[in-house]
Amino acid sequence: MSALHGRVAIVTGGARGIGAAIVRALVANGAQVVAVDNGASIDGRASEPDVFAPLVAELGDALATLARSVADPGVADEAVALAQHRFGGLDAIVNNAAILRDAFVFKGNRADYEAVLATNLVGAFELIRAASPVLRENAKANRGGTPYRWGRIVDVVSSAAIWGNYGQAAYASAKGGLIALTRIAALDLARSGVTANAVAPFGATRVTESIVPANDAQAAYKEQALTVDPAHVGRFVAYLCSEDAQPITGQLFGVRGREVFLFSQPRPIARFTTDSAASLNALAGDVARTFTHHLTDLETDLEAFSTPPVV
Repeated sequence: MSALHGRVAIVTGGARGIGAAIVRALVANGAQVVAVDNGASIDGRASEPDVFAPLVAELGDALATLARSVADPGVADEAVALAQHRFGGLDAIVNNAAILRDAFVFKGNRADYEAVLATNLVGAFELIRAASPVLRENAKANRGGTPYRWGRIVDVVSSAAIWGNYGQAAYASAKGGLIALTRIAALDLARSGVTANAVAPFGATRVTESIVPANDAQAAYKEQALTVDPAHVGRFVAYLCSEDAQPITGQLFGVRGREVFLFSQPRPIARFTTDSAASLNALAGDVARTFTHHLTDLETDLEAFSTPPVV
């Protein structure tokens, strides 16, 4: 029997790129999937309602589609209801939907910033909010057997939220918030046995194609990233939805071709104790002595991952 036989998942942004790779991997391993996607352009300003046609032709009855934007009120609840009506339940959600509206902080505007957060972060919160009561009830009813080992939340984040990148205040803020939201969901749902993990993906997508390199390292990143099949990300997300991943929660992963990373999460790495009456010069001395060798370099994620991927 397939590893995900009997499971039902929702994947946002599931019609193309990494989202479609995740949908394919879930279905290939036995799951039934509701994919939510309005066919948004990369900046979210236009939509393509028939974006699902190729995927529906490929996957057939294992796929149900909802051609809506996760940023719209009520869509998360509609997706949960569709999963229950069409497939008889819900066991996993994957928050993948995202748009980009890049601008340097001194040129950005609030409307664009809020639009990115609405899709990339608020939409993810809404789906977690709508799905988590169902997942908790599943635990009480021992859906899928005893003990309950089915509830899964996977949030697709970005290395831009960890390293940063030029002009990506909105996108990185949203993805950084999603990392924090993943951690909170893992804590809030731990007693129910529901896991929540985040994955920073690397792969050939519309986002990769849109990169305008600022230096040679970023140019190398783009060239190499376009060789990476997003199917690797799909397979790892499917693993996180499997019973074998039950002990894994609150973690931050990266998938770059055949490489899988476990990222550290911010914790104190150095400290000093200061006198309450210390002068600013004294504080400067303490900082220099204690922190200088631990400071994080100001490099972007594109520069950090400019080495050849393992494809």
